[in-house]
Amino acid sequence: MSVRSEAWTIYRQALPILLVSLLGGLFAGLVLEEMVPKVADFPGLLVMIPVFLATRGNVYGALGGRISSGLHQGVIEPRFVRDDRLVNAVVASLVNAIGVSIVIAVLTWLVLHGLGREVATLFELVAIMLISGVLTAVVLVAGLLGVIFVGFERGYDPDNLVGPVVTTLGDIFGMLFLLFAVVAVEVLVP
Repeated sequence: MSVRSEAWTIYRQALPILLVSLLGGLFAGLVLEEMVPKVADFPGLLVMIPVFLATRGNVYGALGGRISSGLHQGVIEPRFVRDDRLVNAVVASLVNAIGVSIVIAVLTWLVLHGLGREVATLFELVAIMLISGVLTAVVLVAGLLGVIFVGFERGYDPDNLVGPVVTTLGDIFGMLFLLFAVVAVEVLVP
């Protein structure tokens, strides 16, 4: 296959998902705009949002890379069946994502508290990050595996799908679940 042909194949496979990713990013921005009034109720929340979204990309991008490599090597089948490699990769990413969500909240609280800035309680920040982290984890794992498996079965290179899928699902559901978590914490914590 020539370089030109290979480049065209990559472009053809990646362009549709990149356009969906663009729309997803715009939707996530609309959700963020909806959250702005609630940010005042939880000082420090706005500081956590970019870090939260970035870590979703890091953790699930790594998961997608592992799954993609496993599919290319033939050691992972593109199906939802019990496979130790797949289970280990998913569990590791879930532990990382949920753990880093808690770390984000604690570090945000410590830094803002240390700088003498107004900050919500540690419990509130941890609760928001934990709720949104767990919910986002479930959607990202299911969505990422589904898109990669279906795409691979239809002849798409999963390496062309991982980045845009993780970005889109992470931004959309990360923001939706952050908003949900903020509302839940507002209701549960007087």
